[in-house]
Amino acid sequence: MRYGLFIVGLMVLAAPAQAEPRSVYVAMVLQAFAAKVECPGMDVAYQDLVQKAKEMQLPDETTEKVRKAIAYMHTGGKMGERGDAELMSEVAVATKSTDLDQRRLGLSTWCETQKTKLAGFVRAKN
Repeated sequence: MRYGLFIVGLMVLAAPAQAEPRSVYVAMVLQAFAAKVECPGMDVAYQDLVQKAKEMQLPDETTEKVRKAIAYMHTGGKMGERGDAELMSEVAVATKSTDLDQRRLGLSTWCETQKTKLAGFVRAKN
């Protein structure tokens, strides 16, 4: 029995690492664009977001699909494109979480936090 548990433990350790779920990435992208809109002097490093999606082993075009879904939701459908139901749900959850964080921390503190939290994905406007 001990050897069976040992072998199972080795299999778990040897299994390839799972990529983070897309919802984590959606929240990151939404926060980066929120920082661009809400925080004076901030801009989004779009290519760095694309690179992060690749590192997270997300499908090509994920960044653009997420950006369009965020734009669609936040403009009432006037901009962007509606994503699939799962993506729109992830955008809604990320929006609610970001709104709660902004209210809880206050916008100026939230903006300062994002500079550190999203370093590499947001930067000062030139």
